Amino acid sequence: MARAYNFSAGPATLPLEVLQQVQADLVDYKGTGMSVMEMSHRGKDYDAIHAEAIANFKELCGIGDDYEVVFVQGGGSMQFAMIPMNFLEAGDTADYANMGTWSGKALKEAQKVAALRGASVNTVANCAKDIPTRMPADGEWKFTEGAKYAHICTNETISGVQLKKLPEVNVPLFADMSSDILGIDRDFTKFDLFYAGAQKNLGPSGMAVVAIKKELAAKGNDKIPTLLQYRTHVDNNSLYNTPPTFSIYVFGEVMKWVKKTGKANLFALNDAKAKKIYDAIDSTEFYRGTALKEYRSNMNVTFRLPTEELEAKFVADAKALGMSSLKGHRSVGGIRATIYNAFPMAGVDALVEFMKDFEKKNG
Repeated sequence: MARAYNFSAGPATLPLEVLQQVQADLVDYKGTGMSVMEMSHRGKDYDAIHAEAIANFKELCGIGDDYEVVFVQGGGSMQFAMIPMNFLEAGDTADYANMGTWSGKALKEAQKVAALRGASVNTVANCAKDIPTRMPADGEWKFTEGAKYAHICTNETISGVQLKKLPEVNVPLFADMSSDILGIDRDFTKFDLFYAGAQKNLGPSGMAVVAIKKELAAKGNDKIPTLLQYRTHVDNNSLYNTPPTFSIYVFGEVMKWVKKTGKANLFALNDAKAKKIYDAIDSTEFYRGTALKEYRSNMNVTFRLPTEELEAKFVADAKALGMSSLKGHRSVGGIRATIYNAFPMAGVDALVEFMKDFEKKNG
């Protein structure tokens, strides 16, 4: 078996041992005579999978019984609409930071809901179009007194920037953490709601994991469609409708892997992986990082070569050597090496060696 080094930003690399465990369980899960894909979401066998996955995630995030963890279909993008639909009412103001493509999408969805509700959305910081790319600096945040909530994105995958320090706020803080959840040390208790599309650091695509304070979920709008209410998912333990059981099972296996690896070890490994690539970029003028150094992501490393023609050749030559998905997002071009939690150090070493060799041949 020859596995590629998959630098995709999502769906992304999963831990090999998780894939092997899934493979072993696929046809007959622990003697049940059926696959997890086939078993009832109301049965005791699946219930144990579901409960353990939630418990391990809460433990890893360091959140207590005042939070509920729910699985919502539609990925992180569904949350862009669900949040304002649940919490933004007539006369309210919500604060949104525009830090890049994904936070910009969340902002636009909130503006749509606000326009229908007679509410308003305040852009508390806007650096989405800044080049080199970056996150807001400490003095740039302009939060609204008495806002209903403030929404941020902790890591922007397309621009390759990461929020290293959380802003200080006096209102409920919500965060899209799709691309760096459990990839960097965070105090999750600072958030009243945080969410992540599963396909980057947590498991397969098709769902989001949402951690929400119980008291917050209870205050959500109860006039919107039932399945779009957070209280529905909280009150029914994510079982109001048939949940994405297989994705939840794989998510649970990934949580076991994170626990086995150890969070401190994982954070250190992520930083070490990123440093190797950034050092390779900074050691020459042939490669140029696209993010300000103080905001560089340890999940998505973005850089350019002298010409677009060389970038195309770089991507093609790397693919021929088993390194896939290094092309930058179609909206910005360039190169993007995504190195989420499960991405192996061996793949980083292979990329760095290739970068040096490519420059020798084409510089």
